[in-house]
Amino acid sequence: MASSPKLTLKSGSPLPDGTDYRRLVGSLQYLAFTRLDISYAVNRLFKFMHRPTEAHCQAAKRVLRYLAGTTTHDIFFAAKNNLNLHAYSDADWAGESDDYVSTNAYIVYMGTHPVSWSAKKQKTVARSSTEAEYRAVANTSAELRWICNLLSELGVHKQVVPIVYCDNVGATFLCANLVFHSRMKHIALDYDFARGQIQQGQLRVCHVNTKDQLADALTKPLSRTQFLHLRNKIGVSPGPPS
Repeated sequence: MASSPKLTLKSGSPLPDGTDYRRLVGSLQYLAFTRLDISYAVNRLFKFMHRPTEAHCQAAKRVLRYLAGTTTHDIFFAAKNNLNLHAYSDADWAGESDDYVSTNAYIVYMGTHPVSWSAKKQKTVARSSTEAEYRAVANTSAELRWICNLLSELGVHKQVVPIVYCDNVGATFLCANLVFHSRMKHIALDYDFARGQIQQGQLRVCHVNTKDQLADALTKPLSRTQFLHLRNKIGVSPGPPS
């Protein structure tokens, strides 16, 4: 997806019939189950289903052109891989110019393989980047807890405490600091959920440089160079010849 200009509800002129657009985006949703590199673009296009425009249609066709040029790309799962879990959590604070709601995303890895990912809008407007990033960490920790419970039921016992990598210093410190800041009282539910897991030794939250934040590809449009760099990092690459 082009990094500029940003798509909005008012971009372009409305389509006389949005049926084809809705069918296309609906089909792309199924593909996003196995191609996490298009998760953000599909999530973005889905927001315009009720009133698609020419600009939205061109953006959807851009995704098709990208897919047509990467038909051999997939996620490769090696036979030899450790079962340790770690995740990258990110949020694009007030990235929506229509309603200023933040977009949060996460990618959960088992060893070197991505096994779960998500890119979606938060439910409320965040009053600071720390709040937006902390809510993203809470969503990521909930997904990790579910995966851990699933592995436990399958008889797989992890050896290392799962780690969440966050590129926001404030959110990282908030996870480690037992003193609850007065400006964060309105997110007490998310705070208690994540803090409880950290205190019980079930989770670790570590800071990661923004340049190494892999979930960045699922929160905002990026330049071609940056997107291709992150695409290879997150695990989507040309598959071996059949």
